[in-house]
Amino acid sequence: MIEYIEGRVSERNPAYIVIDCNGIAYFIHVSLNTFTQVKEAKHLKLFIHQVIREDAHQLYGFYDSEERKIFRHLISVSGVGANTARMILSSLSVFDVQNAILSGNVATLQKIKGIGSKSAQRIIVDLKDKISKQDFTAEATDTQFTNIREEAVLALSMLGFTRSASEKTIDKILNNNSSAITVEELLKQALKNL
Repeated sequence: MIEYIEGRVSERNPAYIVIDCNGIAYFIHVSLNTFTQVKEAKHLKLFIHQVIREDAHQLYGFYDSEERKIFRHLISVSGVGANTARMILSSLSVFDVQNAILSGNVATLQKIKGIGSKSAQRIIVDLKDKISKQDFTAEATDTQFTNIREEAVLALSMLGFTRSASEKTIDKILNNNSSAITVEELLKQALKNL
C-alpha cells in the first residue's frame, strides 16, 4: 500500500496532478479541495489512496490525511465509488462533509452532482457512527476558511482578475465578515468591489 508520494510537480489541473518522483511520474486524481491547497507548489507531498481493479490501477491524492480519511469512509458506503467520493470532496470541505453527516443534512449532500436522496440518506446512516464529533477541531475551521479563500481567488483568476487584486479584495471581505460565508457570497461581494 502506498502511504504518500512526494516529488516535483510536473503537471497540474483541477482533476489531477502528475508528480515526478526520481524519474517515475505518478498520475494522481485529486479533489478540488486538494487542488486549491496545492497552489503553485513545485514540490509536493500527497497522501495516497490506491484503487486496484481488474482493468485499472488508480491513485487518489489528498493534501492532508483528514481528507483521505473522509474519502475512505465515503467509499465504504454501498453505491459510492472513488469518483463519487472525489466529487463530494470537490463540492464540500472535509468539515462540511462531517457536519452534513453528523447533523443528518440530506439536502447538503443532495446538491452534489450524482447524489440523490437515497444515496445521501445511505451515506448519513452508514457513516454517522463512524465519524465522531472529536474530528471537529479549530484546525478544521481554519482549513475551511482557507479553502473558501483559495476557491474564491482561483475563480476570480479564471475570470481574468489578477491574483494579487483578487487576494486583496477577498481578504478585505473576510476580515470584515465575522460570520461564516459561502464561496458564492464571497464571489458576489468581490465582484462588486473589483
